[in-house]
Amino acid sequence: MSAPETAGARQRAGGLTPVVVAVVVTIAVLVWLLVDTSVLYLGYLGNPIAMAAGVFACQRIAREVRLSRPVRAFWRRLEHAGVCLLVGAVVALLRANNNTGLSPYVGVPFLIGLVLLISAFLMLPGPKRTAVGWIRALLDGATVAVASGLIFWYAVLDLAPEGTSMVGRIAAAVIGMGGILLLVVIGKAAARRESMVAPGALRVLAAAPIAAITGNMLLIAGDDWSRLALSVLAVPLIGVSFCVGALIQRRALSAGQPQESALSHRSLLNLLPFLAVTATAGLVITVSAQEMTSRQRTVIIGAVLIAGFVVARQLLSLRENTMALKGIQRQQAELERMALSDSLTGLPNRARFGAALAERISAHQPATAMLIDVDDFKMINDTLGPAAGDQLLYQVSQRLRERCEAGEMPARLGGDEFAVLLPVDEAEPAEAAAARLLLALADPFRVGDQMLLLHASAGIAPADTGESADEVLRNADIAMYAAKESGKASWVRFEPRMRQDMVNHARLASELQNGIIRGELRLLYQPVFDLVTGRLHGAEALVRWQHPTRGFVSPGEFIPVAERSGLIVPLGAWVLREACTQLARWRSSFGAGAIEAINVNVAVRQLREAGFVDEVAAVLSDTGLVPANLILEVTESSVIDGWQVRETLQALHEMGVRLALDDFGTGQSSLSLLRAFPVDVLKLDKSFVDGIADGEDRGRLAVAAAVAQLAEHLQLKAVAEGIESQEQVDRLRDMGYRYGQGFFMAKPLPADECGALMAADPVRAA
Repeated sequence: MSAPETAGARQRAGGLTPVVVAVVVTIAVLVWLLVDTSVLYLGYLGNPIAMAAGVFACQRIAREVRLSRPVRAFWRRLEHAGVCLLVGAVVALLRANNNTGLSPYVGVPFLIGLVLLISAFLMLPGPKRTAVGWIRALLDGATVAVASGLIFWYAVLDLAPEGTSMVGRIAAAVIGMGGILLLVVIGKAAARRESMVAPGALRVLAAAPIAAITGNMLLIAGDDWSRLALSVLAVPLIGVSFCVGALIQRRALSAGQPQESALSHRSLLNLLPFLAVTATAGLVITVSAQEMTSRQRTVIIGAVLIAGFVVARQLLSLRENTMALKGIQRQQAELERMALSDSLTGLPNRARFGAALAERISAHQPATAMLIDVDDFKMINDTLGPAAGDQLLYQVSQRLRERCEAGEMPARLGGDEFAVLLPVDEAEPAEAAAARLLLALADPFRVGDQMLLLHASAGIAPADTGESADEVLRNADIAMYAAKESGKASWVRFEPRMRQDMVNHARLASELQNGIIRGELRLLYQPVFDLVTGRLHGAEALVRWQHPTRGFVSPGEFIPVAERSGLIVPLGAWVLREACTQLARWRSSFGAGAIEAINVNVAVRQLREAGFVDEVAAVLSDTGLVPANLILEVTESSVIDGWQVRETLQALHEMGVRLALDDFGTGQSSLSLLRAFPVDVLKLDKSFVDGIADGEDRGRLAVAAAVAQLAEHLQLKAVAEGIESQEQVDRLRDMGYRYGQGFFMAKPLPADECGALMAADPVRAA
């Protein structure tokens, strides 16, 4: 058995033990009543034992840290009330041999315990009442209190045993009236849909006022045996109700604290004031029949009948209003379901997820938000079509629904972004849930007649003190993007430094936008040499940023910011125009000595732009160049991005612009790309050039040689990147590479220094 299962078993055992003790004691007392009541001490001995079990159960659940603070406070108040009842039970035990019927139930501890019980339920956590709601509750309570007070007062005066003191009579009436009021308060609390305490526990706790009411009635009007039965059974029954209520609350917590439905017959609670009026009317008739003349009795009876007719009329109106209200509630529930559910998957949507998260945060309950984003879903959607994409999203939602455990709530926030609300705030269970759900999504999906292998990235963010639901979701979103940047198909737990990194990126993006406008960017040119003749063959344009206060900003720092923020589009447009303009200047200055074409890197975001082909054509036209003067370098990941990118590349190829596949050999589908991609140049990645001079790395040698042969057979130009030594030049040339670039031959140069190489005599690379 795992550690969580062992802990859960211990919690269930700890909650069940008090119930067993209280029930066994109650059964023993019942057996004593039926078999032999000669020794009163034995009968009263069960009172403190059962009540002690109830106090212990309340104490245990009040210390449960997984419960919200208001709910724990409610159970602590019940514990205090139980202590008073326990003291009263001990007093009853000590006075057992002097039992006179009323004495055990009119003691000060029982009165204090009843007051504490009423206050506990009045302070029950729930929605805030309006002023009108408080007035309505006070009026209902006053009506019930006055009617029950009159009835108990009349019953005590008329039916109490002779010799009962006035204090005993008053106390009996107060306890009976308090029991009725407590029953009303518990009933309304259990019927409230927004109650934070388990409604089942509230219903069980109603045994306490019922025992008080029944006990007082039988102690006043019953025979000796019934008085004795209630004297020894009432407190154990209350103890059992405390134990069972605490157990229900604990099991509701273990099951993820599901909200039970409110009482279905809420109209019964609205009838209590009318029942009080009816009972008072019956009392008036009874008294008038004994003390008034026939004419007076007739008038009073007629008045009561009129009041009864009015009450009946109000009851009919109440029924009509109740039926209309139920219809409105059904419509409202349907509208809420439609407004809070995702139409495609049936999962809760962003609004419902945010509300559930905010509810747990406001109730001080543990919560963690996990955001899950399907990796490369756009490529699948573009390739297979929106219908297949929707089918795939539905299957993802169903798999999340199946793999979520009790208390976890999956949701779809929009697009291919899902979320799961976890009822925990510790790192270990949250990370275990993330690993479990991502593993579930790693199994192949069947869409039509195809099997698709998906991966997803997830971000985990616990709800820390003082944070709103929006902040927690934002933290999870930051962590999810960190997971994607770390290589996808993984999860990352949010750390506060990530938020600062996002702020820094946003600030850098703002400064980059201003830098583009203010002309802070400049281009350097990495020469490309002919490895056989040593002549300058071409140049690759590389962007640099000279910040006015930061100084030189590395491309590795601002290029990812530009791609994430979308600034890569205006930045790339500036680089394209500036590079073409410079090539036009060189060709004007050096004529045939100038390089034929300029290499410009293009990001996938630019290739997705609908007007990118027209933009390239406009730049070539404005600078007086022809398409053959431009080589656009793209990465393998850009080529497989989707149909839109492929169409753009095909249009550029048909225009006459040459295309170079940068960092060739590092992707997973390089060979298949050569068949579908209109490529003109292969640029061997630097990782295969490193270490080939000494000949020890046979793997790199094999790949480098294979790329050279592949380019020769396909009649493509092969360029080696990252050359740093003469030995590498010799080995590459022997393999068949005609062109290369690297720091050994020339570092990235300003435009005038690169132009000087065009004017100088050819420099042999060997």
